[in-house]
Amino acid sequence: MRIGIGLFGVALAGLGAQAATVSTLIGDGKPGFSERQVNNPYGMTIGPDGGLYFCDLGNQRVRRLDLKTKKTTLIAGNGTAGYSGDGGPAIEATLRAPHELAFGRDGNLYIAERDNHVVRKVDMKTGMISTAAGTGVAGYGGDGGPGSKAQLRQPHCVIRDRDGSLLICDIGNHRIRRLHPDTGMIETWAGTGQGAPTPDGAALKDAPLNGPRTIAMRNGGDLFIALREGNIILRFDGKSKTFHRVAGTGQAGYTGDGGPALQATFGGSATGRAAALAGPKGLALAPRDMLYIADTDSHAIRKVNLKSGVITTVLGTGMMGDGPETSPLQCKLSRPHALLFTGGKLIVADSEAHRIRVLVP
Repeated sequence: MRIGIGLFGVALAGLGAQAATVSTLIGDGKPGFSERQVNNPYGMTIGPDGGLYFCDLGNQRVRRLDLKTKKTTLIAGNGTAGYSGDGGPAIEATLRAPHELAFGRDGNLYIAERDNHVVRKVDMKTGMISTAAGTGVAGYGGDGGPGSKAQLRQPHCVIRDRDGSLLICDIGNHRIRRLHPDTGMIETWAGTGQGAPTPDGAALKDAPLNGPRTIAMRNGGDLFIALREGNIILRFDGKSKTFHRVAGTGQAGYTGDGGPALQATFGGSATGRAAALAGPKGLALAPRDMLYIADTDSHAIRKVNLKSGVITTVLGTGMMGDGPETSPLQCKLSRPHALLFTGGKLIVADSEAHRIRVLVP
């Protein structure tokens, strides 16, 4: 007997769990802008209304996918790369390289725009857009003052912390900034500005962060941080306020499956400057202390069991491509960037395959 429970339910076969599968949620393998097409999808989040909001980077837009009807709605961006439109409708504004996004406690949507060096805010009641952090000019400054007058350098990620503040991966400044939406004030939360290795056990205020790319939050206050240039995954202990390496040696490669995550490598076969930018780019936490990692330049999704410390590949072959689907370990990916675990399933932004896929573990 087989039982299916909704789009994000769990399927059972007999007394055992069904084998892992992968399928496409939206996208047909070609870049486009339609109900069935996306163009280089990046960051994703589930909104208060249950919709899937995602950065459609190649289209310079942010869109919403209704998970029941599969209909899409435009949230922000007119399709032209630029930095304009503040104070007006978000759908008429220009964006430039929207990377990741998050809903604030106020119900508004915050978007990290890498190439505009800003975090924009969409008022979800009025549909109007404004700049919450950054001036549009790359730099570092403004801590202790209004976020809209501070400078960022290629922000890649924005997430909501438990206290309602927003943490921003200010990757070009090797820092994580904290924005307080209630007051508009910004500060540096972590990082010294040095692109240097993070000593294990380093305290929050003293630790260098080499290219903080994205953050995932665990219940209880711990944070997991992917360092792109550092090519490792760190855990920030919310109690001791210290950093600890949980995966990656810092070297580029695609090794370590079946063994300790601390001895694994990320970033595929990239060399030179490309290797420095080939670190992990997406994270998602799942029940039972499972951490999923988008090993972008290995064209694979990997999983670390945080209890045992063992790493495995759960999706992808290590070779760049597009499918075939159904069997996860035979399905080629093309530089996946973002992950989202919801309702027992892992949603994968398979960026250069121009698909958003769903893995049923």
